[in-house]
Amino acid sequence: MDDELENLRKKRLAELQQRAALQGSMDEQEFQQNEFEKQKKTILRSIMTTEARERLGRIKIARPEAVESIENQLIAIAQSGQLKSKINDEQLRMLLSKVLPKKREIKIKRR
Repeated sequence: MDDELENLRKKRLAELQQRAALQGSMDEQEFQQNEFEKQKKTILRSIMTTEARERLGRIKIARPEAVESIENQLIAIAQSGQLKSKINDEQLRMLLSKVLPKKREIKIKRR
C-alpha cells in the first residue's frame, strides 16, 4: 500500500514538474511576442505620421492579416534604408490601394 502511494506521489510530482516546465516555456514565448510587438510599434511610430498610424489602426480592425503584412513591408523598407521621410496618410492610402482589393465580390444565389 505504501509503495503504491509512493509511486502515485512520484507520478504526480513528475506531472506537476512537466506542467511547470511547459508553462514556463509558454510564458517565455508570450514575453518574446510582447517584446516583438513593442519593438514593432516603436519602429512604426518612428516611420509613420500620426494620421497614417490612425488609418492603419482602423484598417487593422477590419483586416488584421492584411495590416500585419503591410506593417512588415513598411518595417523592411525602413530597415533597408529606402525610406527618405515619414510615411504620411496619402502615401499609406496609395500603398493600401495597391495591396488591398478594391471591393469584395458578393454573389447572391436565389433558389
